[in-house]
Amino acid sequence: MTGGRNIKQDVESLTTVIRRIIRENGRDYIKTYIFAAVCLVLVAASTAFMAWIMEAVINEAFAKKNADVIWIICGSIFTAFVIRGAASYGQAVALAQVGNNLVARYQQRLVNHLMTLGVGFFGDTRSAQIAAQISQNVTGIRDVMNLTITSFARDLLTLIALVAVMVTKDPILSLIVFVGAPPVLIGLRYISRRLRSATRESIDLNSRVLSAMQETVQAITIVKAFTMEEQISARTSELIKGRSNRIARLTERTAPLIETIAGLAISGVIAYAAFRSVYGDVLPGAFFSFITALLLAYDPARRLAKLQINLERAVVNARMIYEILDQKPTQGDQPGATDIVVEHGEIEFRNVGFSYGQGEPVLDAVSFTAEAGKTTAVVGPSGAGKSTLISLVPRFYDPAAGQVLIDGIDISTVAKKSLRRQIAYVSQQPWLFEGSIRDNLRYARPDATDAEIEEAARLANAHEFILAQPQGYDTLLGENAVNLSGGQRQRISIARALVRDAPILLLDEATSALDNESEAAVQKALESAMRNRTVLVIAHRLSTIARADRIVVMQDGHVVEIGSHADLSASKGGLYARLQAFSEMGSDVADPETDKHTDADATGGKA
Repeated sequence: MTGGRNIKQDVESLTTVIRRIIRENGRDYIKTYIFAAVCLVLVAASTAFMAWIMEAVINEAFAKKNADVIWIICGSIFTAFVIRGAASYGQAVALAQVGNNLVARYQQRLVNHLMTLGVGFFGDTRSAQIAAQISQNVTGIRDVMNLTITSFARDLLTLIALVAVMVTKDPILSLIVFVGAPPVLIGLRYISRRLRSATRESIDLNSRVLSAMQETVQAITIVKAFTMEEQISARTSELIKGRSNRIARLTERTAPLIETIAGLAISGVIAYAAFRSVYGDVLPGAFFSFITALLLAYDPARRLAKLQINLERAVVNARMIYEILDQKPTQGDQPGATDIVVEHGEIEFRNVGFSYGQGEPVLDAVSFTAEAGKTTAVVGPSGAGKSTLISLVPRFYDPAAGQVLIDGIDISTVAKKSLRRQIAYVSQQPWLFEGSIRDNLRYARPDATDAEIEEAARLANAHEFILAQPQGYDTLLGENAVNLSGGQRQRISIARALVRDAPILLLDEATSALDNESEAAVQKALESAMRNRTVLVIAHRLSTIARADRIVVMQDGHVVEIGSHADLSASKGGLYARLQAFSEMGSDVADPETDKHTDADATGGKA
């Protein structure tokens, strides 16, 4: 009972995915698929005709030596081949065009959908796994459609037509052939069930290989500095060798089974026909027509026998695509969410609590106000929750408790896009994208003029080094701008935020990658850029903190002190005073509990 139930579930799962793919794409490509199906029907018909006419070829041309019909026979065979060739070309081109369109369509759907998912999804999913699914699994949609069309419009019709020729020519010989079908089907069903898990395992292994390669390329200096080459090579070697071996063994295991059954059937047919011809004095035309149909039927029968296996592989890929497409955005806008227009820019945190997943609370009852048009600095030891706090303002995450308000409006009730248009953001990591320097700056505001872009670069102390690049602002950047220094990347990142020209400016360790001279220049430029804006800044350098209008001191997810630099410094028993005391050893605010510099929650925002 269990085996039967599993088979039923497998078939239902397979047909469910196929129906979904057809439902989503069939209507858009119905004309092309009909054209391809007509071409495949012509292929099937011409193939069956060549088997059927063999009786006339043998009996009329060779046994009876009837010269009058030879030209008719030859002309009809030539016509059948011409039709078959043209139809094969037509269906191949049509299916290739549709297949390429399907791949492009689903890649675009994936990209669009990924953009709707929250930051938490990308924190839980490796980037290489996503890349593998976009580039590799998306072909499963195309393969499901093409296999379905070719299997039924070509292979099944060809097989039916050829079986009809066989039965009409010799029913007894046909019965001998059909005896071998059940063992083949039973063996293929067993293999197809095992292939499903092997295919998913192979895809997972492939994403791990891509991930290892991606990490190695991005951290090549670390790899070489620590002589990790042999370790990296050994770690990926087994994955590369074994990722497809199991699938190859399972897929090709059908070959000996099919070939053995086919050999028994054909040898039995030949033995029976030979004895009948020798002892029964029967003309060989019908037998040659039958054997031609049998041999021509072998390929479509073999493809149909392996159809479920091939469909299983394609459906596994397609199902993994739908696993992403079916992911529901965890931070969707509320029904009736309105656009926000920031007039003043006051940011209020009201009893905010937050934790990542089911982990320990990172923020607990955090309450303070960043006044409109002023600069508020958030400081504290590593792990205090500073980066997490600032990530709540653009709604990278939503608080588990409490509210974040801008100008008195709960930001959870407004549309995220409208909220983020009111915010300029500079993260710890100065991420830059493929394209030119000008392209990266214009991402902040697509309608920005070249003059506005260059003015923002001047404010960020980036204009001069940009002009020194080979093509100036049109210089193409390498992967993550490896052709620029860390300080240069950060200054471009700051310039991008200034191009945004938003009323709220978020700076998450924005000057951490700069040397003292560059930081001084950028800080001076930022002072004018900050004017009349609400600025929320995480910083560990006193040169940045001391200029803030207000300082919020955090520890273990709580606000422990709030005040100006002068007031907090005067409170000798406070945390800020202790941080300041440790900073006397250098230019950075240090962590008094670990005696380490608190360079901004370097865990990627989960501090």
